[in-house]
Amino acid sequence: MAQCSFLPNLFCNFPAFDENLMREFKKSVDLSFKAFVRSYGDVLTTIMQPLQWFLNWLQDFFVNTPWIIILIGMTAIVYLASRNMKIVIGTVLSMLLIGLVGLWNDTMITLAMVTVCTLISIVIGIPIGILMARSDRIQSIVNPILDVMQTMPSFVYLIPVVMIFGIGKVPGLIAVVIYAVPPMIRLTNLGIRLVDKEVLEAADAFGSSNRQKLKNVQIPLALPTIMAGINQTIMMSLAMVVVASMIGVGGLGKNVLQGITNQFFTVGFLNGFALVAIAIIFDRASQAYGRRLQKHSEVIHG
Repeated sequence: MAQCSFLPNLFCNFPAFDENLMREFKKSVDLSFKAFVRSYGDVLTTIMQPLQWFLNWLQDFFVNTPWIIILIGMTAIVYLASRNMKIVIGTVLSMLLIGLVGLWNDTMITLAMVTVCTLISIVIGIPIGILMARSDRIQSIVNPILDVMQTMPSFVYLIPVVMIFGIGKVPGLIAVVIYAVPPMIRLTNLGIRLVDKEVLEAADAFGSSNRQKLKNVQIPLALPTIMAGINQTIMMSLAMVVVASMIGVGGLGKNVLQGITNQFFTVGFLNGFALVAIAIIFDRASQAYGRRLQKHSEVIHG
């Protein structure tokens, strides 16, 4: 206060709204949201029920299928995506090590969650990205929303979804998707906007409709950038899994949270290693696939 003694009080203390006014405003907003939850919570839960069933089915499939079949299938997918034996060998060794330290089932649970979140993000993100690429007005509306979604602390997402859906997998799924979908939208929009205008003019010259241009020209040429968006979505889903474990999502995130709570360094390190291993596998495979798509596109249109 001594430093402000020579200044008017207005410049010493930042003017703020009246405390009683702010208290009433916060109270009215909270009560309105609680009333919304009471009125529509059951409806929203019913709407989200198919996601719960699909996630439970996929989780049971991954956990109950013999590990050797899952490993063979995962190795085949990685090879088809990357065509790189180093990545394939790294995948096999990483998954075997995860199994040897007793984290196979937890890894499968996490894998199911990330798979569902990625699929939902793709289904939501690509159409919105296409709309943004076609309209500057839609882009100007959606971009600030994406900025908020990416910069808002991830813990904040948990508050409304828990109030609506309670503790469980579905609120965790929704929180992860909110956190992970922005890169999918942004990079789809970017990829389509970066398509060479001369190629589009050639398509127009052949009488292609907007739908035909999108299907046969824009999306194929934008695929490398879209794959980068899928890559980032997977990475952000894995990062959010630990936070989502606070509201009932099992798997590796739950173990990391228990390690933090009980100060078990080994538990946290091993589960963190498993998350890192999965992230590296997905990252290397999707990047290699994106590079292959890029080369293919350059050969065809170069």
